[in-house]
Amino acid sequence: MTKYVYSFTEGNKDMKDLLGGKGANLAEMVGMGMPVPPGFTITTEACRYYLENGLEPDELADQVTENLAVVEKEMGKKLGDPDDPLLLSVRSGAKFSMPGMMDTVLNIGLTDESVQGLAKQSGDERFAWDSYRRLIQMFGKTVLDIDGDLFAEAVTDLQQAHGYSGDLDMTTNDLRELTSIFKGIVRRTTGRNFPQNPRSQMNLAITAVFRSWNTERATIYRRREHIPDDLGTAVNIQTMVFGNLGETSATGVCFTRDPSTGHSGVYGDFLPNAQGEDVVAGIRNTHPLSDLENFDKPAYDQLVGIMRELEQHYKDLCDIEFTIQEGKLWMLQTRVGKRTPAAAFRVAVQLVEEGLIDKKESITRVTGAQLTSLLFPQFKREGIAAPICIGTPASPGAAVGKIVFDNASASKHAAEGESVILVRRETNPDDLEGMVAAQGVLTARGGKTSHAAVVARGMGRTAVVGAEDLVINEASGTVFIKSKHRTLHEGDLISIDGTTGEVFEGAVPVEDSPVMVYVSSGLEAGLAAATDDDARDLVNAVHKILTESDEVARMKVRANADTPEDAAKARAMGATGIGLVRTEHMFLGDRRELVEHVILAEDDEERAAALATLRPLQKSDFLGIFEAMDGLPVVVRLIDPPLHEFLPDLTKLSVEIAVADAKGEKVSERRRQLLAAAEERHEANPMLGLRGVRLSIEIPGFVETQVRAVAEAAAELRAKGLNPHPEVMIPLVGSEKELQIVADQAREVIADVEKENKLAAGELGISVGTMIELPRAAIVADKIAKDAQFFSFGTNDLTQTTLGFSRDDVEHEFIPLYITKGIFQESPFGTIDQEGVGELVRIGVERGHKGRPDIVTGVCGEHGGDPQSIHFFEACGVDYVSCSPFRVPIARLEVGRATVRNESSLAEHGAAGATA
Repeated sequence: MTKYVYSFTEGNKDMKDLLGGKGANLAEMVGMGMPVPPGFTITTEACRYYLENGLEPDELADQVTENLAVVEKEMGKKLGDPDDPLLLSVRSGAKFSMPGMMDTVLNIGLTDESVQGLAKQSGDERFAWDSYRRLIQMFGKTVLDIDGDLFAEAVTDLQQAHGYSGDLDMTTNDLRELTSIFKGIVRRTTGRNFPQNPRSQMNLAITAVFRSWNTERATIYRRREHIPDDLGTAVNIQTMVFGNLGETSATGVCFTRDPSTGHSGVYGDFLPNAQGEDVVAGIRNTHPLSDLENFDKPAYDQLVGIMRELEQHYKDLCDIEFTIQEGKLWMLQTRVGKRTPAAAFRVAVQLVEEGLIDKKESITRVTGAQLTSLLFPQFKREGIAAPICIGTPASPGAAVGKIVFDNASASKHAAEGESVILVRRETNPDDLEGMVAAQGVLTARGGKTSHAAVVARGMGRTAVVGAEDLVINEASGTVFIKSKHRTLHEGDLISIDGTTGEVFEGAVPVEDSPVMVYVSSGLEAGLAAATDDDARDLVNAVHKILTESDEVARMKVRANADTPEDAAKARAMGATGIGLVRTEHMFLGDRRELVEHVILAEDDEERAAALATLRPLQKSDFLGIFEAMDGLPVVVRLIDPPLHEFLPDLTKLSVEIAVADAKGEKVSERRRQLLAAAEERHEANPMLGLRGVRLSIEIPGFVETQVRAVAEAAAELRAKGLNPHPEVMIPLVGSEKELQIVADQAREVIADVEKENKLAAGELGISVGTMIELPRAAIVADKIAKDAQFFSFGTNDLTQTTLGFSRDDVEHEFIPLYITKGIFQESPFGTIDQEGVGELVRIGVERGHKGRPDIVTGVCGEHGGDPQSIHFFEACGVDYVSCSPFRVPIARLEVGRATVRNESSLAEHGAAGATA
């Protein structure tokens, strides 16, 4: 019989696949002897079964009953007992943290009868009715799918009728009345009464948590965070402890280090006389955790000790939820905490300095996406106007955009290419779509542990929360700034600084961040650009991790660059060579006309003359690129696109000449020749036509011209004492014979240049290889490798030819639909399709080495700069990736991370094999 339920005493932190992150960590804390309310976890297997079959496994009910009985015995209470009820929370908990994305129900077990018992046992009637109304509100929204605004509006109406400022002003009678109102909402919207059977409440809540895995907000979050859709969530059923049991009770969230900056210390928020949802929802502004020492020093001291113990145990920044019930501290959750990109780098370096992790491990604690966000511009501080208000800095960064108040507006404006700031009283999980679309988030309520803060940090979005000076009226589309007596409207431009908490009217100018200055100009320049100690610490932290990544990485990082300027920029950013120079880019602009002469040539002699005019221009380009990359390899791809791309548009030219003829206007002979050439060269599907190696075979002069320009530039620089390392790449090869014909010609040209410059055969060291862009090339790679000294996988075209997609046509048409329908997790043009295109890369690498053991393999498609794809290429044994210059620092970090993770994976498999 499958075991679907585990007691907290049975698991550990390494069982996240089965117990989810929350359940595994609760079990770990129990094992460490920490004060955790008793409970049990329903596994992710049970959720997957439910999602696949539409009902729960047969064994689940009995296993829940058995584990519930153990909890009841330990607590000396029965679920729903009218005299002394055991109350439970039912909470989701996936393998990967998804803050606020799935559902929770608290106070399960309260009924019209047991609320009386809770009042009697607690000695606090107000607390009992407050707990009951919370249950109906959460149960109604989460389990019964009732619009949550109906409950929220009822609370607001009652408080306004009595002139209350918040929840704490409500009396026992108010809460009893509110409970009755809530039950009426349930009855009116569902046609049935709020369930009075405690076990039914629990069963329905469990099913609701299972269902919540597929809510829109959870699906959007998973898609953004690349979390697989088939994992499912565990369900944690835990004894309730109460932070709303009077003035000696409280609830809070804390971090072992500041998740915004990474600094050590006491960080977090708490609320006296509240339940946990009050803290994360941001409906009441919280107190800083440091104030807890004055509120309850023994509980504070115990909590600080536990925080220290958990960080030492997990060797990372921990996010902790706790409750104090009448002076007793309870631990409700811990997990490795989400943090800002700046905090991620600082914490990784700090943990090395404190001896908790080694340098290799520090690389895996940060990501390329986090580094990317640190490269974004920041606000210029000089000469800007004073802020219109200041809130709590929750997620660093500089964000400028139009004010919007809801998901629909945020998505609409973002789709139109506009930047927006999502402005809310407080955010909730349903606001995820708007947060994804917005550049930043601004709320009037909430602290650093509110939903807005936690989710924004995890997404790398700029956020300012708890800006109490703002009165936000979403219905009227206005923001009133109390201290300024000024009103802003939807569509007005604002700027928010997530590092300082400042909010500015209008667009504040930006400048390069110190980290961007560092990666483009070096450590000294980066430190000089930093304006304070925090910024200098960050630059040093990034430098230490990137340096370590460079040292441990197996794969190298090259850049795609077509000009000397781009080559120099790439080298400054740490590229170890150029993986792709697209020579056709050298034929654009003023040089396009020279290519037209080649196309219009009537015989070989005329074509050779036209090509001869191109060679010195190309040689000049190569001189600049090779000099910028002196000592490093430079892969030069021979002309790839079809010739029609260098001719005027056929339709436009046809219309132009037809109109001129109709008007009796003179048309030059050259324009007519161009039209004839365009008609002759026209192809129904040119990207699968006469291009790449096929073009070089049809017009051998292109090979002669380009390879000679490469070789002559290399020879000239060698004569000056430089050390160029060009490599000639032949594109779109599908068979070994194609490659052989063009490669032989290229090598003959190189040999001729060596003789002309009195160099020994092979002294220029120019290798000849090919670009693998066709499935057939990957399949016969062992044969192609006989004539290729290197392979570079052109994964853009390989994706098109494997999937049968035209990238330009599908990326904005049905790729988004395919992602929505779950056919793709992400665009295959952004992240490599591992099962299809990726498998061809793997085959190509393996068979390439079979044909030539010392062959060098690389990737020069855009996937070369994608973190997820880089990790796949590491597993395939690719030797280097090549990407745009801006992506080079991100790729440098990711190749190091991929190396360390691959080593760890191999070590684990080796250990497992030895044990077996």
